[in-house]
Amino acid sequence: MAVLVPVKPKTSKAERREKQRATNVLRAEKMHKARLDMLRELVPEAPALPTLNVGCSGWFYWDWKGTFYPEDMKTNEWFAYYMQHFGTVELNAPFYGWPTVNTVKTWRRQAEANPDFVYTVKVNELITHIWKFEDVGELITSFGLIADVLGPKFGCFLYQLPPSYHFSEQRLEDILSQLDHSRRNVVEFRHASWWNDRVYAAFETTGTIFCACSGPKLPDDMVKTADEVYVRFHGTEKWYRHNYSDEELEAWAQKIVASKPARTWVYFNNDYDGYAIANGLWLRERLKV
Repeated sequence: MAVLVPVKPKTSKAERREKQRATNVLRAEKMHKARLDMLRELVPEAPALPTLNVGCSGWFYWDWKGTFYPEDMKTNEWFAYYMQHFGTVELNAPFYGWPTVNTVKTWRRQAEANPDFVYTVKVNELITHIWKFEDVGELITSFGLIADVLGPKFGCFLYQLPPSYHFSEQRLEDILSQLDHSRRNVVEFRHASWWNDRVYAAFETTGTIFCACSGPKLPDDMVKTADEVYVRFHGTEKWYRHNYSDEELEAWAQKIVASKPARTWVYFNNDYDGYAIANGLWLRERLKV
């Protein structure tokens, strides 16, 4: 007699994303509790961060195998190899999944091989894309524990807003009134309406870093609203797929130098075919001059 085995229904991508978001909320609550438990134990550190930080927006890309990572290198060796070439990276994983405290501790341990290595942490989508800075102050405080756990390996928090998030006075107030200004905060907008003097002045008042960027249909102005500057390279006509020429990078190098920053953060997000690697190494050497 045939035995009928129940077939587990497949879940859609939307259902999986919704489940992940629910998990993010639970992890946020746990991190908030962990933060309260650790406040008395943590001793604030003031690491002497490098003044020039150039890296990529992520390091785990399959099409980098053979173009950057050796063909025979195991994937669990990729990060150590990346650290031999760059002193910083943007962590994108926290945007999609709220990390546990143990995960953050693992990031710190992994970076110890390079004494000067620092992370920029992309802030979770609950804050920027789901609730879009509406009553997220407690979430921001809880997420801030990541900086405390990373200690000397922490560089910046990157708040990336969606293209649909256009400028308004209320939204500007929502952002700046809830950020923890004891952290190094970078805000990246994807709608051109945010490139205006009202925003620049408000950011300057709070010491918030306005992310300058090279991206399709976005102003390529070198905006400086704090002592430090932060630039992201996404591509010019197509997102993530542009190989910047030496002339294009030289133009940006001149703008960065002219802004006279106390510290520079640059990340290449044009990961396609390893363009970010070559472009990042070229610009870093240029900015050293």
